[in-house]
Amino acid sequence: MDEQHPAPRPAAWPTVGSWVRATLAVAATLILIQALMRVANVVVIVLVALVLSVGLDPAARALERRGLRRPLAVALIVVLALGLVVGFLALVVPPLVGQVAGLANDIPGYVERLAARGDWLGRFVRENDVAAQLRDWIAQLPSTISGSFGAIVGITGKVTGAVFSIVTVFILAVYFLAALPRARVLAPALLDGPYRDRGRRVLDEAIAKIGGYVIGNLATSLICAIAAGVALAVTGVPFAVPLAVWAGLADLIPAVGAYLGAAPAIIVAFFSSPRDGLIVLVYFLVYQQVENYLIVPRVMKGAVDLSPAAVVISTLVGGSLAGFAGALLALPVAATVKVVVRDVWLADRLSSAPPPGER
Repeated sequence: MDEQHPAPRPAAWPTVGSWVRATLAVAATLILIQALMRVANVVVIVLVALVLSVGLDPAARALERRGLRRPLAVALIVVLALGLVVGFLALVVPPLVGQVAGLANDIPGYVERLAARGDWLGRFVRENDVAAQLRDWIAQLPSTISGSFGAIVGITGKVTGAVFSIVTVFILAVYFLAALPRARVLAPALLDGPYRDRGRRVLDEAIAKIGGYVIGNLATSLICAIAAGVALAVTGVPFAVPLAVWAGLADLIPAVGAYLGAAPAIIVAFFSSPRDGLIVLVYFLVYQQVENYLIVPRVMKGAVDLSPAAVVISTLVGGSLAGFAGALLALPVAATVKVVVRDVWLADRLSSAPPPGER
């Protein structure tokens, strides 16, 4: 006689309380997402400042090992950073102002010399009467500026907002840098006892990866500045050193930094001669590809422990999702996610898996 098995009982329908809790959880999640979207700019500023402070933490700890207290170490780093900014401005602004004034006075002479050339550029200047158009544009410049007051105010507002954001990031980074040792102690204390040690390890490794990202970004920008200085000096472009320094500083900016850094050098090179301009343009185009697909993946692989493919993909995805801020934060976020996934979710599985040679 076959053994009789009882029929499975139908699953119980969720209670009204379960539906209410689920509805409240979804509503709270939507409200939180909407609130974050409204303060997205503030969140980005805080994240950028946090990444910058973590990147400067190794320098602060090195000063602490030499006997300085944390506040003095942070103050020294701030003074050095401000000194670098002031030194760069002193190096670039005076010759830049002089060159702009000289260029404005010499533009008619430049146009006449171009018109006297026998190549395609000279023919273009003569056939399109560039000299007359330039004179008319200069004559109409005051009225054009006065009629564009609204646009000028809008541009000024955007520039002022960008400067305010930069200053805010710098101030927050100083505060975060001063409070980072206390945060490294207090953050794991929020976890329960069994998870506290793991949380401390994850936090320390994530901070190390973010610091590696900042150091790797500085190394990449230094390579860019040196390579640009050599290329501009060999080509004979005037003001090779300040142009190379600007190219290196602009290279710190993801996505658009390469173009901002290359534009002044290319413009100065074209005013020197069309040949120099083409050489510098080709150099920056080639170097940007080398940096994107050769230098950055290898430097960041050692700094944030991500494969070259992961570096490229993370940067592209971050830039596509959130533009400049996304490209800036893509690698530290990807490195932190990797640490959390590996040490929290996959730790037990990786420890129990056999070595590759025994499979």
